[in-house]
Amino acid sequence: MSDLAELRKTYARSELRRSDLHAEPLEQFRAWFAQALSEAGHEPYAVTVATADERGRPSARTVLLRAFDSRGFVFYTNFFSRKGHDLSVNPQASLLFYWPSLERQVRVEGAVERVRNEEADAYFARRPRESQLAAHASTPQSAPIAHRAALELRYQELAGRFPGEVPRPEDWGGFRVIPDTYEFWQGRPGRLHDRFLYTREGAIWHTSRLMP
Repeated sequence: MSDLAELRKTYARSELRRSDLHAEPLEQFRAWFAQALSEAGHEPYAVTVATADERGRPSARTVLLRAFDSRGFVFYTNFFSRKGHDLSVNPQASLLFYWPSLERQVRVEGAVERVRNEEADAYFARRPRESQLAAHASTPQSAPIAHRAALELRYQELAGRFPGEVPRPEDWGGFRVIPDTYEFWQGRPGRLHDRFLYTREGAIWHTSRLMP
């Protein structure tokens, strides 16, 4: 059995100084995301979404970021999934982006709202047919299913039902996280990492350096 305490990583690729930061956190994220896109060998769109239910019990899973702009960060899912349930009773979420090759992570936290139907329809129409059918076949997401053969049979039945255009399921759509905080983390040698927090006060974003 290996001793995980013996594993070492130097985190020596880069540094983050206050003078490097954009005044607007969205622009700082956009710059880092562009660098992540240029890196090979990982999925830059992957983001961990953390939610909590009505009892405060947390849950986290990885999804794919599908849009971001001044309104917030968007991902899509089935509304009957566990995250969909959590967000219906407690519309708050935390997002975590981790780009290991850059030795960076970004946290985004804030309130959550549903994406408008028109926006969800437009996105769903751009998805590959196989993904559209899968969105129907996996409803309600997170519910128990006897075996994979049942899922594949359901998929084939739906393919026959929708030989042409596949409509968006009514229980499938998008959530938008509206940031009120951002945190940018840059790994540094000796675990003396750089961390900067953006917090919003009205239309103004304030930055502060955090202890690593």
